Amino acid sequence: MFLAMPRFSCSLLFLLVLFVSLIVQHCSGGDTISWSQSLNGNQTIVSKEGHFELGFFSPGNSKNFYIGIWYRKVSPQTVIWVANREVPISNAASSELKITENGSLALLDHKKAIAWSSKSVLHQANSTEAVILDTGNLILRDSLNSSRIIWQSFDHPTDTWVPGGWLGMNKITGEYQSLTPWKNSEDPAPGPFIDTIDPSGLNQFLLMWNGTEVYWRSGVWNGYRFSETPGMNRNPNYITNFTDDHKKRVVTQATSLKDVYIRNVMDTSGQNKQWLWTIETHAWMVVWSQPAPCDVYSVCGPFGICDLNSKTLCSCPLGFKPVSAMEWDLNDWNSGCTRKTNQSCSNDNSTVAETEGFLEMYITRLPPGSQPLTGLTAEECKQACLKSCYCTAYSYDSGCLIWNADLRNIEQSSSQVNIIYIRLAASYLPSKGNERKNIELIIIIGLCSGIAAVFGITAVVFRWMFLRRRQHKTKEPVGGTCVRFKHSDLRHMTKNFSNKLGQGGFGSVFRGTLPSLTDIAVKQLNSITRQDQDFQNEVITLGRIQHINLIRLLGFCCEGTKRLLVYDYMPNGSLDRHLFNRNGIGLDWKTRYQIIVGVAKGLEYLHEKCRDYIIHCDVKPENILLDSDFCPKVSDFGMAKLIHRDFSRVLTSMRGTVGYLAPEWILGQPITPKADVYSFGMMLFEVVSGRRNTDQSQSTNNNYFPVWAARKLNEGDVLSLLDENLTQDRNMEELSRVCKVACWCIQENEAERPSMGVVVLMLEGVVEVNLAPVPSLLLQLTEDQGSIIYQMGSHIAYTSMETKQCFSADDM
Repeated sequence: MFLAMPRFSCSLLFLLVLFVSLIVQHCSGGDTISWSQSLNGNQTIVSKEGHFELGFFSPGNSKNFYIGIWYRKVSPQTVIWVANREVPISNAASSELKITENGSLALLDHKKAIAWSSKSVLHQANSTEAVILDTGNLILRDSLNSSRIIWQSFDHPTDTWVPGGWLGMNKITGEYQSLTPWKNSEDPAPGPFIDTIDPSGLNQFLLMWNGTEVYWRSGVWNGYRFSETPGMNRNPNYITNFTDDHKKRVVTQATSLKDVYIRNVMDTSGQNKQWLWTIETHAWMVVWSQPAPCDVYSVCGPFGICDLNSKTLCSCPLGFKPVSAMEWDLNDWNSGCTRKTNQSCSNDNSTVAETEGFLEMYITRLPPGSQPLTGLTAEECKQACLKSCYCTAYSYDSGCLIWNADLRNIEQSSSQVNIIYIRLAASYLPSKGNERKNIELIIIIGLCSGIAAVFGITAVVFRWMFLRRRQHKTKEPVGGTCVRFKHSDLRHMTKNFSNKLGQGGFGSVFRGTLPSLTDIAVKQLNSITRQDQDFQNEVITLGRIQHINLIRLLGFCCEGTKRLLVYDYMPNGSLDRHLFNRNGIGLDWKTRYQIIVGVAKGLEYLHEKCRDYIIHCDVKPENILLDSDFCPKVSDFGMAKLIHRDFSRVLTSMRGTVGYLAPEWILGQPITPKADVYSFGMMLFEVVSGRRNTDQSQSTNNNYFPVWAARKLNEGDVLSLLDENLTQDRNMEELSRVCKVACWCIQENEAERPSMGVVVLMLEGVVEVNLAPVPSLLLQLTEDQGSIIYQMGSHIAYTSMETKQCFSADDM
């Protein structure tokens, strides 16, 4: 028998249960902070599906605490938003995040003083609640009308932008949604860089230093992407949109990917980076970044040296030290370097000359802020700098330049592209007095020994030494440097250009041997109109590009009209030789897949990781070389910059180019890195099938092979696409993935093609690849007029092309 309880006891029990349930929900990760509730200590709230968490955190080894939002399923902790980034608190246990009486969300420190507030007002404060959404957006809303949003964190981003959020400006309030980086890994206070929409009204984004110096532009939105942002284009699973109406001017992003997190971050180094995390890898990977590290304005601060080959990126010149060693240990280089000995100033020039001198340094480009002095010789330029109390450096090429302020944007160079002389205390300069005495002593001893020995040398020995001296005097590449060769030396090393390896649209290639017996490939370039200095500068820039899947440029020759390039010799020749030539070595599927991934990584480096991104413009098997281990090396990259205005004429004579051209070539539209993606996709079909796409000898119902392949792929008949020699040697998962990627790459709308960075992720299985539609343009052409696409390519594409569209970023 059940006993009836008193009515007041039931009511009391109900209230007690309700109160306990609210506390349990709040402490165990509910998604809401209601009126009269608060967060402190280790308490957090969690979005409904468990993607994001809000609470107190302390970054790195810092003793400060902040209110932030982070990914709940990602380790280590990755914060996307910080409330009190400029006003840290010292004790989380005695501080609290709560809704105040005026309806604002506020952080109160241990003294109950407001450290941060949303500064929003609702007349009925007791109906206000804060909710963390699964997008990572923290919203303050009216609990009686949940559609009424009073304030949201997406309107006030810090350093990170996630799908569902926006960047731009609110035309009604005039507020900007911009990204500013953390000062360093332990301090989320704003750094000196900013990613913001162009305040002039252009629909583009700018990266700026100190709010004044623009060092990168996204390019204007053209309806489907930002024109100068090759790696951040729309792909099937990740969409970027831009809205410009009477209320706002913003860019938004959305993704349909599951178990994948994507975030765009304004990095402490001043770069804009896109990161990807997947449930398979459980790690963040950089998908896209702009610009190159050393292209960020003042990334290393005053007098700091940026060096891509350095482990720490930034260093100080001889005679300088970091302004803050502690900040530099955290990769925060903005404070730069300072002199170990203060610069002296005296009216007596001879006294200054004894106490100060100049440190010679090879740099990529001269720093900004120089002042030209006309009519001076090199020595007069040097003396003019010494006489000035404010002069910090000088440079002399064809004229005199001096700097009267801190030097910024110093990038170390391994070659003598530009030389600057930095003023420095003489005590830190290499001593020349003792060296001079030692040299004089050595010369005297050498002369005496030489005179004694010369009587014992015969004329035959003299002749032998002369020949040996001529041979060994030839420079050889050392440590990745790009050497300038004499034409006579290259003629000698190639036995008068007798061993021809091949010929293409850019010129002939010959095999040669360095004095160290290292094999080389020497390319004689045709139709070069670039001036000597321009050509040399471009070659030196290309020579600095180092990647395992890019052919290494060892040196060059620039004499009169002679232009030659010296590369590593690739013993296994070009890829086409093994795919289409029955006399070549057959490639198994494992090797083909290795080649596909390697080429993709090489193109990704050219498009997204070079300082001035390079569009190859002629991706095809002939331009993929194979080393002794069949590791692929993309060749002929950067040729557009070297050939310059004759590039369009050269392309017309290149064997195999027709059939790889993207539709934008034929339609005369601007050429972007997506043209390379299209060519890469066309090449994938050839690697898989072992036959030319344009080969009509095999029965495909007279259809263009890529279209036929796309149809077969959609029908689920992947195996029919594979080279018949590989039917017993294949990996069906890899084969299906490669074919799907190829179909996405050859979409006629370049916005639908993935970037090469995304292609690499697809090929490696990091990003799932769905079936792509059959390209309608190719389908229409092949159904209506058979092989007319080849005729169109040979007749139209080159006559409508503007050559400048195929150069690297600084030429576009």
